[in-house]
Amino acid sequence: MKSHQTAQTMKPATAAKKLGVYLPATPAEFQEGVVSRAELNELQADPPEWLRELRRDGPHPRPVVAAKLGVSISGLGRGGVTEALTTEQIEALKQEQPEWLEKERATQAEVRKETARLKQRDAERAEQDTE
Repeated sequence: MKSHQTAQTMKPATAAKKLGVYLPATPAEFQEGVVSRAELNELQADPPEWLRELRRDGPHPRPVVAAKLGVSISGLGRGGVTEALTTEQIEALKQEQPEWLEKERATQAEVRKETARLKQRDAERAEQDTE
């Protein structure tokens, strides 16, 4: 028997998420179609101008905005940021340094520190168990 492979496809929202772009800002043909795994790989390897522009200038989806600001996605919500932001808007927020952003960055730093501490502790315990 021959097994034939069907091309894996994904919804535009999934592809946009994997590409790190805000779906409503993508071209209509991208939003209305389906994206195959091969097409996604090609977009990642050799992004068209619209994709390069979106990645550079935005608007960016919340996970990208959070990463660029150094806060969690929940922190964005607590700070009142519910919409996609452009690179220019993100830079303006960094310059303004509102109180919520400072607080959320400090919280994020604490979370990272605690995660590192737990990882170190677990590594030490694993080492002791192998002795």
